[in-house]
Amino acid sequence: MTRFYQWIGLAAVGIAVAGCVPQEKYNALKLDRDRLAEQLQLAANELNAARGEAGALREGMGGIGGALSGKDAMIANLQAQNSDLQRQYDDAMRRLQDALGRAGQTALPEALSNELSAWAQQNPDLVEFDAARGIVKFKSDVTFAVGDAALQANAQAAIARFAQILNSPAAAQYELMVAGHTDNTPVSNPQTKAKGHHDNWYLSAHRAISVAEALMQQRVASNRIAVVGYADQRPVAANVDAKGKAANRRVEVLILPTTVKGSVVQPGTAQPAGAAGDSLNKDENAANARPAINK
Repeated sequence: MTRFYQWIGLAAVGIAVAGCVPQEKYNALKLDRDRLAEQLQLAANELNAARGEAGALREGMGGIGGALSGKDAMIANLQAQNSDLQRQYDDAMRRLQDALGRAGQTALPEALSNELSAWAQQNPDLVEFDAARGIVKFKSDVTFAVGDAALQANAQAAIARFAQILNSPAAAQYELMVAGHTDNTPVSNPQTKAKGHHDNWYLSAHRAISVAEALMQQRVASNRIAVVGYADQRPVAANVDAKGKAANRRVEVLILPTTVKGSVVQPGTAQPAGAAGDSLNKDENAANARPAINK
């Protein structure tokens, strides 16, 4: 699933940095830069390995030109990928520097911030709103069934209202980053894995995708949305007890005060990741008295 990870990571890089940029955007851009650097290193390692294998084939198999030709083609392909990653890395660095140059300008319009605050107060068990950073946080233990990426009914209803706010004149041009997070407990339930949530990276990404797709189904334009899965890499609390782990299981929607460029893309109708109605989960749900079955 290397392509899948690249899609997740690079989707965040695709946000055009213009206008006011919050601290969370800077952090996301830094992470994108670091990931691209890691991808560059991996590509370089694969390239070196391929070159070594090609040399060994030449020494040991001399006349078998077909195998060597295939290996040379693989080397050329890796070189092309490496060059493309370098370009993306350079672009991420440029965006990061551009963002850092506008530090401190993070506030959303007061009317929009007030409307989001009122909505969060109407759904206190489901969401929190950080007005200072423009972040809406969905609590995973009530947003999703245990170990699943399908949205609960109450979350669907809250997202419908959230989408109305995002489509209002005060917010309609702002870009959105949907970021999934988990605690640090590994996924081990075979039935959870069978649904495609192979580890915390997959689960965090699939949950973020479900929220993004729900917003698009409510006619939030897809060209405003980027999706990223952070797994357990960005905790907001220590993963030492149930309370800390529950705080770390979340999906955040960052409302970025940068304007959308290009034509509006109509939302799709793809189904959210994970089968609706599934109840098995890798997460411990404090509201569920039964023990998690995949620990």
